[in-house]
Amino acid sequence: MKAIAIMACLTAGLAHAQSAAAPDFDKELKIVLEKNCLHCHDAAKPASGLRMDDLAGMLKGGSKGPALVPGKPEASLMMKLIELPAGTALAMPPGLQMHNGERDIVRRWIAAGAPWPANRKIGLAATAAAQAMSPLEVAKAIHARVKAPEPKPYKQVIPGYDASYEMLPIPAGEFTMGTPPTEKGRSDDEGPQRKVKVDGFLMQKHEVTWDEYRLFMLSQQSERGKDTVVDAVSRPTRPYVEMSFGMGINGYPAISMTQHAANKYAQWLSARTGHFYRLPTEAEWEYACRAGTTTPYSFGSDASALPDYAWYDKNSNGKYEKVGTKKPNPWGLYDMHGNVGEWVLDEYAPYQPATGVLHNPWAKAKNPYPHTVRGGSWNDPPDRLRCGARLGSDPSWKMQDPQLPKSIWYLTDAQWLGFRLVRPLKVPTPEEMDKYWNSGVENEQ
Repeated sequence: MKAIAIMACLTAGLAHAQSAAAPDFDKELKIVLEKNCLHCHDAAKPASGLRMDDLAGMLKGGSKGPALVPGKPEASLMMKLIELPAGTALAMPPGLQMHNGERDIVRRWIAAGAPWPANRKIGLAATAAAQAMSPLEVAKAIHARVKAPEPKPYKQVIPGYDASYEMLPIPAGEFTMGTPPTEKGRSDDEGPQRKVKVDGFLMQKHEVTWDEYRLFMLSQQSERGKDTVVDAVSRPTRPYVEMSFGMGINGYPAISMTQHAANKYAQWLSARTGHFYRLPTEAEWEYACRAGTTTPYSFGSDASALPDYAWYDKNSNGKYEKVGTKKPNPWGLYDMHGNVGEWVLDEYAPYQPATGVLHNPWAKAKNPYPHTVRGGSWNDPPDRLRCGARLGSDPSWKMQDPQLPKSIWYLTDAQWLGFRLVRPLKVPTPEEMDKYWNSGVENEQ
């Protein structure tokens, strides 16, 4: 009986050891911490005094005490906070919860006694080479890997991930930009009308979704050092709130980013894919929205047909919907009317009378506000979804942001605002790329 008891104890001990087996530090734990925690808790910005770039920092803890109790996951504050549902007060990481597999890695690591290689630090955000690159040098490095596109549709998988998007060709042409004084619902900022010529480009078939944008917004620091050019592109800080605001993620449009954040996403995507992307100019956006038509909407003048083409205040149930669930415009673009409003490159300013034909006009911003938004949203009445309707950005779109100064990345009060990108057929110079991606007026103070 004594031998049996001893064997039972040994078996139980072995089972416990196996269940508490530490995850591989570099292949599992390091990746999870750098992806989810080091944005806010490294040596450069230890939020609440907590550093998680080494073991000593977690054992010491921050303003709420030690984050880690080796061998005791349920007694470890970091474990308690990452178990809280996203959107709950104190839930970590802010904005989006770790998935179950990541939480299991942390739990197993703590249960195994939190083993950490001696004298090891993690989370150094970028290589020295990337940190030393100027914005123009980054543009030049991206330019070196960019090729001119063919004017045909394509689907692109983002390298290193399984998220994808589609691009459609938009032919070069001329159109009348703005609306006539007789158009129903017209605002004064939609005129005077002017003749505009735009070069050919490709445009995203759908608005940028969370599936794509989260890869950038929650960019893993564990990727750092693998591609110096990608490393050198500025990335968002962690959001303070869950940025979909409960409206949906997979297949839904990304929202509440600043124009600066949309520009940086375009640069990040360009570096990753070797395709040059940017926001559309206001002229390109309206040209693509009209798709060869001259009526208030791309489908005609009768707003009663709007439910077939758009999500707006009368049919959206107070939230955005999945992209591509309504009819497209004549050029195959979805949600150009409604769902979420869309950033363009231009500052929001009165149209100036023009003689002759304007070629690829772009009103580059000189101040943080206002920039132009097009298309209307799930929150708008029909007249705001017309092809020529315009909206200027406003500081009130950041009222809920607790940071001082306000974040250059998030518009917590613009939960109806997104974007889509274009790819010109002609590759611009590095200097032109730099101007498209870096407005220079993203800081408000």
